[in-house]
Amino acid sequence: MRTIYLLLLTTFILVSCGEKKEPTLDEVIATQDLTKIHAKKTELDKQSQEISEKIKLLIAEIDKLDTLKRVPLVTALKAKEEVFNHYLELQGDVKTKQNVLIYPEMPGTLEKVYVTRGQNVSKGQVLATIDDGGMAQQVAQLEATTALAKTTFERQKRLWEQKIGSEIQFLQAKTSYESQKNSLEQFKKQLSKATIRAPFSGVIDDVIKEQGTVVAPGMGSEIFRIVNLDNMYIETSVPETYIKNITKGKEVQVSFPVLGKDIATKVRETGNFINPANRTFMIEIQVPNSDKNIKPNLTAKLKINDYTNPKAILIPQSIISENAEGQQYVYIITDLNGNKGIAKQTVVKTGKTQGDIIEILEGVTEGDMLIQAGARSVKNGQEVKISQ
Repeated sequence: MRTIYLLLLTTFILVSCGEKKEPTLDEVIATQDLTKIHAKKTELDKQSQEISEKIKLLIAEIDKLDTLKRVPLVTALKAKEEVFNHYLELQGDVKTKQNVLIYPEMPGTLEKVYVTRGQNVSKGQVLATIDDGGMAQQVAQLEATTALAKTTFERQKRLWEQKIGSEIQFLQAKTSYESQKNSLEQFKKQLSKATIRAPFSGVIDDVIKEQGTVVAPGMGSEIFRIVNLDNMYIETSVPETYIKNITKGKEVQVSFPVLGKDIATKVRETGNFINPANRTFMIEIQVPNSDKNIKPNLTAKLKINDYTNPKAILIPQSIISENAEGQQYVYIITDLNGNKGIAKQTVVKTGKTQGDIIEILEGVTEGDMLIQAGARSVKNGQEVKISQ
């Protein structure tokens, strides 16, 4: 029996000495030995790689054996050709070429004002008169002397035609009449400046000087402001890069946020000069204003049609992704069988955008089924199910 105990004790001691306990992660770190730490990391990396390979094998085997596997549910969009109108969005101010201040052409007292603010007037209508300082009487006297000179000339002419009298008498009568007539015309022109008339039909926007005010030609002597709201236009600057696309006759959608009003019109005129300071050119857009609600300097938002593709493939920008190479791509559903198919990653070339819509130039053709909802969660070659 004693011999047996000795044999068991010897065996236990040998086994205990033969077993080598592996140090834990904390123990390895506690050693602060870089070689041991590197060795432990290499060991764990190897174990992690072995575990990943085993998991992949298990997943592949599960896919083969699991007949109830889940297929991603997506929605599909069928590509089709349609008309695509792209618009350049700008801002401009309403203007009118018939918005002027009326100044006096001669000094004097503003004798009479015939119109009031807001009154409609027609071209040539008398707006006010200035005291002429007795010029009307001078014109009346000149008219009388001119009439006498005319009579004298006509009689002298008849006599000369009958070879009665001398040539010098005829020439003196003719010269006197023409001189009087010219003087009368000049005085009438001067007198006409005492009457202020409307240069065009419009509305008296402001009466600046009151009756009885002394006025004179020059700055600061404005009497009226007259505006014509029929011939309105919008002027705005366009970047030079659009000089080929924004031309006369292009369609424009104009919006007036303050009025809550939208109108459709066209580009009336394009400028022929590029501003070197900001590299833009000016355009004019005609603005119909039959109800007279649109006023000068009113702000307008413009959408100018600068590009049209009658057979464009349009898709939402939200379904386009980008790969590591910077290429844009979408998923097209191929091998359709009922409502199931395979997601195929397809690189696309895009064109212009308008809102959330983007033009596809290459990569998608009419009739292709594109994944819309769920495009971010599928993989290339993965089976998908189309939601009905």
